[in-house]
Amino acid sequence: MPSKKTPDLDLSQINKIKKITILFLFIALALFILIFSVSNTMKNYRRLPSLLTSKNELAVRGDIISSDNFKISSSKKLYKASIDTRFLDLDKKELFIKLFSIYSNISEKIIRKKINKSLRKAGSVVLSYNIDSRTAKNLKELGFKLRRLKVFKSVNVRGGKILRGLSVNESGEKRLYSYTNALTPVVGYISKYESKEEKTRVKGIKGLEKSYDELLNNTKDGILKGERDVLSYISFNKESIIKSRDDGATLKLNIPLKLQKNIEMILDNYKKKLVAKEIIISIVESRTGKVLSLATSNRFDPENIKQKDIPSLNVKAIEHPFEPGSILKPISLALVLNKNLVKKNELLFAYNKKGKPNKKGEYRRGVYKLGRHKIRDDHQFKKHYLTIDDIIVYSSNIGILQLVQRLSGQDFSSGLKSFGITEKTGIDLPYEKKGRMPQVYKFRAGESKGKDNVYKATVSYGQGMTSTFMQMIKAYTVFNNDGFMVTPQIVQALVTPNNKTIKLDLQEPVKVISKKTANNIKRMLIRTVDEGTGIYSKIDGLEIGGKTGTAQIARRGRYLKRYISSFFGFANDKENKYTIGVTVFEPVSTGKYWYYHYASQSAAPVYKELVKTLVKFNYLTPEKQN
Repeated sequence: MPSKKTPDLDLSQINKIKKITILFLFIALALFILIFSVSNTMKNYRRLPSLLTSKNELAVRGDIISSDNFKISSSKKLYKASIDTRFLDLDKKELFIKLFSIYSNISEKIIRKKINKSLRKAGSVVLSYNIDSRTAKNLKELGFKLRRLKVFKSVNVRGGKILRGLSVNESGEKRLYSYTNALTPVVGYISKYESKEEKTRVKGIKGLEKSYDELLNNTKDGILKGERDVLSYISFNKESIIKSRDDGATLKLNIPLKLQKNIEMILDNYKKKLVAKEIIISIVESRTGKVLSLATSNRFDPENIKQKDIPSLNVKAIEHPFEPGSILKPISLALVLNKNLVKKNELLFAYNKKGKPNKKGEYRRGVYKLGRHKIRDDHQFKKHYLTIDDIIVYSSNIGILQLVQRLSGQDFSSGLKSFGITEKTGIDLPYEKKGRMPQVYKFRAGESKGKDNVYKATVSYGQGMTSTFMQMIKAYTVFNNDGFMVTPQIVQALVTPNNKTIKLDLQEPVKVISKKTANNIKRMLIRTVDEGTGIYSKIDGLEIGGKTGTAQIARRGRYLKRYISSFFGFANDKENKYTIGVTVFEPVSTGKYWYYHYASQSAAPVYKELVKTLVKFNYLTPEKQN
């Protein structure tokens, strides 16, 4: 059978197929080129921002507040406002300057100067770094208005158009001190630094700002993450992430601001009256160690520290050791009494027999020879023999030095240390100093031969050694607390960002001397106020006791005619017990008021004003007198 043949294609049909194939290939190539071109343009030229964006919210340093809830120190967020002058429509420059000035409260002159300077360089200019939260919000609203007013115009950049208007962003934080110099230098001050995120941060340098710096600055920035809208703001939905910021912990003090401010006014007045270099005081709860006040007449504004303020930046109460003088005598006597080295009703010779008594019946001041040294009493007595009470009530150097010789050098040295002398108090402030006293081997000199020791003699009445003001406050709590010593503490609690209050533990009181010895010294201190050198601090209806101390300032091995006058003691009612100290540095000691250098004439009256202030604010209630 003949085979079947496939019919040949017509030449015209073949040409038609070739044309369609070539056309298809051409279209495919054109589409490929178009897609490649669009993709390349999007990638390399337009650089469209991601639809997802995130923003950090700056957390700030914690506050410091008083026990009566006044904000002493706080932080606020700062914002910076900037524009890029390349996008500014120069025909509307003055309109922008006018509106920005109104919204920011920055003078037009300053804004114009910055913009004109930037125009010469054609770039970004920061108009202000110091904008608060409220002003920042208003300026952001202004930014929207400026867009509608077309104050800024688009600029062609790499084949695309970009529009940049007024930019308002977080720039850091600023530390505020609402009551200027209140509670300085105790509250301290800060310094600024730039963080890795180029934000202005602060850190504590002195005072509470330094000692609690880690807690105050324990911050975590907030995070906002979500889709970006057409105006580049975050549009929140269920997929967004919102994490609130955690500011630093807030410190709540034991010190009430109302009491502190009133006391500071008292110190300011007495500094002028006494023509003193400085006056410092402290009031501490005798049972707990809570510091109700720690004040000085020399304060400064932490937001505006000047050259003249430099000497006042340190907390003198803990950083300046000085010879305490006679306020050490009760401590020295307590060590002797606690060892039972004094006989009942014992009398001590005053070494003042020579000469006749004056018109007041007083004999010359006693003179005690100790080797080549002569030690004198500051007061004249109407008798030749002194009781143990007389030594404290009338402040006899000769009486106390005789008693201290009965202690071994080791017992005297360790006894003073048990009262906290030359030991840090543990108060919650930085840079505390220890003071100094002779080494124990010096106290032992001549001990085996039964000879008097000059180091024990001078130290017994507060010379030849140094202590800090706060060491003496801590030591005196022993006499008002049945022989137990407490640690002074300024901060009572921390408040976390979620408003949880964490109370700080007070340190346990330490037994120093027996209750019998403590009460015996306390009785003598009350007598000192009732009839002795502290009589100018007496207030009826309250249990007040204390000891005066007038110490000469030593420089280069000799004593100058410049003085440090102190009064330390306590003030109690039926419910409350407070240990109080006053030290006046260099009161006037010449001219009409030469006698102001005596503690009885300077520190004691200040002490009385402090107690009256405690009564005024109901910390003490005097018992009604019949």
